[in-house]
Amino acid sequence: MKASDEELTALVVATKNPAAFGELVRRHQGLVRGMLHRMCRNHALADDLAQDAFIKAYEKIGSFKGTGTFKSWLCSIAYTQFLMSARKRKAADRVLEKYQSGMEDSEAPRDMGNVVDLDRGLATLKDEERIAVVLCYSCGMSHSEAAEATGMPLGTVKSHVNRGRAKLQAFFIGAEVMAS
Repeated sequence: MKASDEELTALVVATKNPAAFGELVRRHQGLVRGMLHRMCRNHALADDLAQDAFIKAYEKIGSFKGTGTFKSWLCSIAYTQFLMSARKRKAADRVLEKYQSGMEDSEAPRDMGNVVDLDRGLATLKDEERIAVVLCYSCGMSHSEAAEATGMPLGTVKSHVNRGRAKLQAFFIGAEVMAS
């Protein structure tokens, strides 16, 4: 019989059993990596952040009280890693933006075709909307699990999901019109 996340967590807390934690990683790494990739739109960065999140989870596993799901607790840690990384990158992004705004239009990188995908649509959302949409639709979390993972009130998560979904619909309708 397969052990539950809570049983594995208790084993890790009690004995620091690396095999039990390894099983938790195997169960949730796809979810965490996918969530982070959708949020930061960079595979390498998402993998680095996921690794940092699992290291932090191992270090803090004793703080998991079992009041929510292990999945939402873990996604909360991953979300915090994403936010810390985003803060660190803001200064570099401002420098890059200044550089790009100084280029002439003919020098700007050209879009390679009119390929419309979910990542481009998600890139149009505000950070809070993107994380709420990713957690609820891509990661399959309920609104309450997403609220627990992000620390946002439940009503705020619902609002971000609804606004994000509406913006994505408008994005895809606009892209469809441009393609025809």
